[in-house]
Order: sequence, then structure tokens, then C-alpha cells
Amino acid sequence: VYLCEHNDNGALGLVINKPISLTLGNLFEKVELSPPGDGLADAPVFYGGPVQTDRGFVLHRPLGGWSSTLKVTDEIGLTTSKDILQAVGLGEGPDDIIMTLGYAGWSAGQLEHELEEVLGARVDVADYDSLRPAVRLEADRDAIVL
Repeated sequence: VYLCEHNDNGALGLVINKPISLTLGNLFEKVELSPPGDGLADAPVFYGGPVQTDRGFVLHRPLGGWSSTLKVTDEIGLTTSKDILQAVGLGEGPDDIIMTLGYAGWSAGQLEHELEEVLGARVDVADYDSLRPAVRLEADRDAIVL
């Protein structure tokens, strides 16, 4: 799970290692968008988590200025608006993307509780930035590095 946001209200993350039987090309066709170029048409779409599995989430670099983007880091954004997909179809989108359907979400304190159960120790909220993995997003989806 790539942790995108964590605050007093809860946490949001994306599962980015479970491809589903859908490619970006198939997805773009279903939503009637121009097919993605640069070899992206064959890139897998991932199961992002059990929440809102009918909704797309695009983890991307660079951050950009899309309609609905959550700044994850200074370089990486999470976008849910269709304008990013339209730009990808026109060859004007971000350099690197990972597309998921759904996300993993935790209510306030839930993630801390689950980590404490697994780790057997209390984890301070201030430590979450150090838990977020560095992700290199590449056009070659086999080269995702955590």
C-alpha cells in the first residue's frame, strides 16, 4: 500500500501491486477517451483497495495542475478527475502514472491501531512520513520500485 495521505481524520492509500484484468487501453476505451500512447495502452490497471472500486485514482509524477489532485509529495500527486486521463490520451499527461480502481481507507486512529497490532508497538503519527515508501513511477510497469 502506498500511503498517500495521513492526518487526524484518517488515512488514504493505494494498493499498487495487484493488477486487475484491465489495461489502460481497455479502460480508456470504456470511458470513450483517446487511447494512451508511449506504450501505456498495455500498462495494467491496479486494484487500489476496497473503497470506491468503480472510481479511478491516478498516482502520477510530476504533480501538475489537474482539477482534483491531492499533493502526496513535492513531485507526486493523486488525481481523481477525468482531465488527467484526457491529457494522457492526447499525449499531454504526466510522465509517469499508475492507475487504480478503488483505494484503501482508514478512519481516524484505525491505521494506527492496525499497525500497533501487527508491529506490537505504538507508532506515533509523526513517524508516518518515514513509513511512506519512495516510489519511482516509470512507464515500464514492471519496474515499479518501493
